[in-house]
Order: sequence, then structure tokens, then C-alpha cells
Amino acid sequence: MNKEFVPKLFSLLKQGISKETLTKDILSGLIVGIVALPLAIAFAIASGVSPEKGIITAIIAGIFFSTFGGSRVQIGGPTGAFIVIVYGIIQLHGIDGLIIATFMAGFLMIGMGLLRFGNLLKYIPYSLIVGFTSGIALIIFSSQVNDFFGLHISKVPADFIDKWIVYFENFQNFNWYAIAIAVGSILLTIYFQKIVKKIPGSIIAILISTLVVANFDIPVDTIESNFGAIPNKFGLPHIPNVSFSTIQALLQPAFAIAILGCIESLLSAVVSDSMIGGKHRSNMELIAMGGANIVSSLFGGIPATGAIARTATNVKNGGRTPIAGIVHSLVLLAIMLLFAPYAKLIPMSCLAGILIVVAFNMSEWRQFKSILKGNRMDIIILLTTFFLTVIFDLVVAIEIGIVLSSFMFMKRMSKSVNIQDFTSNTEKGEHLFDDELLDIPKGVILYEINGALFFGAAKHFQETIINTNLQPKVIIIRMRYVPLIDATGYQSIKGILKTYEERKIKVIISGIGKSLREDFEKNGVFSCIESNLVVEDIHLAIKSAKENLEYFTE
Repeated sequence: MNKEFVPKLFSLLKQGISKETLTKDILSGLIVGIVALPLAIAFAIASGVSPEKGIITAIIAGIFFSTFGGSRVQIGGPTGAFIVIVYGIIQLHGIDGLIIATFMAGFLMIGMGLLRFGNLLKYIPYSLIVGFTSGIALIIFSSQVNDFFGLHISKVPADFIDKWIVYFENFQNFNWYAIAIAVGSILLTIYFQKIVKKIPGSIIAILISTLVVANFDIPVDTIESNFGAIPNKFGLPHIPNVSFSTIQALLQPAFAIAILGCIESLLSAVVSDSMIGGKHRSNMELIAMGGANIVSSLFGGIPATGAIARTATNVKNGGRTPIAGIVHSLVLLAIMLLFAPYAKLIPMSCLAGILIVVAFNMSEWRQFKSILKGNRMDIIILLTTFFLTVIFDLVVAIEIGIVLSSFMFMKRMSKSVNIQDFTSNTEKGEHLFDDELLDIPKGVILYEINGALFFGAAKHFQETIINTNLQPKVIIIRMRYVPLIDATGYQSIKGILKTYEERKIKVIISGIGKSLREDFEKNGVFSCIESNLVVEDIHLAIKSAKENLEYFTE
């Protein structure tokens, strides 16, 4: 089997894992499991599903991800990036729609991995990633205002603007107790770990706020008051009824889940590689993530991907193999089985405080500010993606962002094609690239092409060569530095050849090796030019030009 498609755990087990490494992995897994608990609950609630869905996702997807993934230290589970998509699907299609969309997204992820898309996703512009990540952060923040201020709004609108209208209409109903708990949770989450590094502040915030609310009967919303008790067992796998119309309606959200999950997971893997000096297998990572989402969705789980914060926590605590990720999931399973009845007492304002910290960390405001000082096209992509994510829909933002990024790439690539002309009448005529000395006869123009001839640059290439003011008898087109010619590029070459044939001007193409000559033949170029006028070497091209000049003289 290709090493690229072998799970990292299998390779490490084959090499052998030392007792010392195993001990560190187990300890790290224990810590990461505790860190993951409040996040799993908070992400589920913010997504519009019951708390146990987040825990189930972290358990099932986490085990699958670590067992079959392509990274040594990646931790899989629910993340804040999916909140917007999941909430929208729940509003329109209910929990069954979410299961179907996640199930479909899993197969899309597997397909991307098998097609080696993991090698391509790294080329998505950073401005696009920052745009929708910052947009998601703002949406997460706005979704927590109700619980942060204890406004007790029973149904908050999904639309961003409508949501804030409702908030302003109900701000007079704020609850000082909820605000105090939320602010305290934020402070503990941010600062506690600076005092005690091994214990996450979010866990301390949950323990203190839950004990205070339960013992002093403080009037704030809790998980129990909003969702009821958290079950301490798994349900049986469930496949909803699926129709073709349902698949059509959920295809776009499933695509958005797949793309967003792939991007976030590979970003997390790259970050973790830099921390441990490793190298992940990106395509195996996508396949494992797809399988994790398929299996998790059957048990009612929400979308899962590689989680940057939990992965970084794993690395910092000594985790170096996927065993740490498996242990993290088993810790969550033990907590669910033993302590789920007590989790219902957690105050909603405490979870809101924790999620606001998550939103701030996701916002990447420094990178946002930096991009605003850069290239105009990057700014357009950043702001377009950001505002579409916030005001409209993350699915639309991703689609339009990718289209804009493609246009940006095409524009930049077309500008990268450099066309220089040399004649015997110019000072440069005798001195070309690499300090060459070429004897270019009078009546001959030599064009040196540098860059890919694809559809974005083909028109510029064609117009530059055809619209010359000179009246040569022979034109040499030198293409030794042309790495790619697509179908549009070949059409442009044929257009140039036909134009000059009508003008009775000979064209010689130089720098064409064996493989490119075969492509010329497949694309019908030789129907427009004699095969002996397509040569490998510039000296052969000049020799041929001189012979053709003699023909004109005769």
C-alpha cells in the first residue's frame, strides 16, 4: 500500500512505541479529555443541538480520527467553525437533516482524500481562511449574548441582523447573576492556566459556577432548564429516511462542511507539525476525517474535524502519538457514563463565557488587520468572505470566496507570463538569457516566452505576438521556460500560426522536447505548422530561420 494512505498509528506501532512515550501519551490524553468536555458541550449547545451530541461526537469521531488519521498528534472533535453551518441546517431541516448532511460530507471528505485533494487545499488563499474564520468568530460571539446577559429569550433568530434587533429589544431584561458568572468564567478561562498550567481554566469555571448556582439556588438558566438531563448512554445507530429532494437540498451544506472541515483539519495538522517537527499525511487525514463523520453521524453526532486548540494542548502536554487522542476520547466516555447527571447543573452563562473566549481566539484580528494593509485583491477576498459569512451564509461565503480566489490566481498567473522580443536591430539582440550569444539575422524576430500558457494568459500571449509593428519574414517563438500549456493555450498557438500563414510569415517554435511535441500532436498544432519547424534547440531554430530567409531571397 502507498505510504500516503497508511494511518500514522499503524506506522508508529510497526516501528514500536517506547514505554516513556506511551506514559506521556496517556497523561496528555487525560488532560486533553478534560479540556475537551466543556468545549464539546458548548459547541453542541451553540449549534442548536442537545449537549450530549457534542460529547458523542468527541468520543466517536475522536477515536476514529486518531486511529486512522495521518497525523501523530491531531485531536479530532466538534469545533467552533461548524456552529454556523450546523445551526442553519437544524433551523431548516432539523436533526435528521443534520445527520444526512454530515453523512454526505463524510463521503465527500473520503473522496477528496482518495483524489489527493489534501495536496491542493494548501493553496486556498490565507485571506479567504481569515475572512470566514473571523466571520464565524463574530457569529459565535453574537450567538452567546442571550446567555451571557441572561436575557432569557426563548427563540433567538438565526439571522445576524434580526438577532441583534431582538437583543436590543430585550436588553432591559438582563440578569446580573448571569453576567457575573459569564465574566468570571472568561477571567478563569484566560488566566487560571497561567497559575496552574496542567488544569484548564474552563473546567475550573464550570466547577465553581455549577457549585455556586446549585448550592445557593441562584436564578440563572442551566443546561437542565433549557435541555433537560444529559443521558449517560449511547443510542443505537440511526439512519433517517432519505429522499432525492432531501439530498439535493443538503448537498450545498454538506459541501461546505467537507471543505471547511478539510481546511481546518489540515491547518491544525500543519501547526502541530511545526510544534513537533513532524510531517502529517494530508490525504489520509481527510479519509480518516470522512470516516469519523460518517460513523459519528449515525449516532447523532455533529460534524467533526481536527481541533487546533485541543491539538496544541496535546502537544504541550507531551502527546506524541495518536494514542493520546484515543485516551482523550475514552476519558470523555468515562465522564459521560459516570458524571452526565451532574452536567445538567452547568449554568448557560458559564458556557457563554467559555465560548466568547473561543470566539476571540478564533477571530484572528491581528491577521485581519495585517491583510487590510496588503494587496487590494486580498482585501476584497477578505472583506467579501467576512461579510457574506456574517450577513448571509457560510456556504455562500465559501463558494464565492473560492471563485474570487480563482480569479485572483488567474489574474496573477496571467501577469506572470513574460514575453520579450529580440531582433537583430536592438542592442539586446546579441545577448539573451544565460549570456547567450545568438546571431539573429535581419528580418527575424525572436520571442522568448516565460510562464504557463493557460486560459488566463493565452489572450495576452496571442495579442502580444500578433500585434507587432514590425514586418518580419520569420518569427521564432522560444518556449523553453513554458511549464504548462492548456487547451486554450494551444488554441492561441494555432491562432497565431494561422494568422501568420495568411501574412506569408514563417513561424518556428523552439524549446519543444519530446513530451511537449506529443502534446502538440494531440492538440492538432501540426495541422497548422510543418513538423520540421518545431525544434528542441534555439540554434536549430536560427538555422531553420536562415534557410527560410534564403527561400524568400530566391
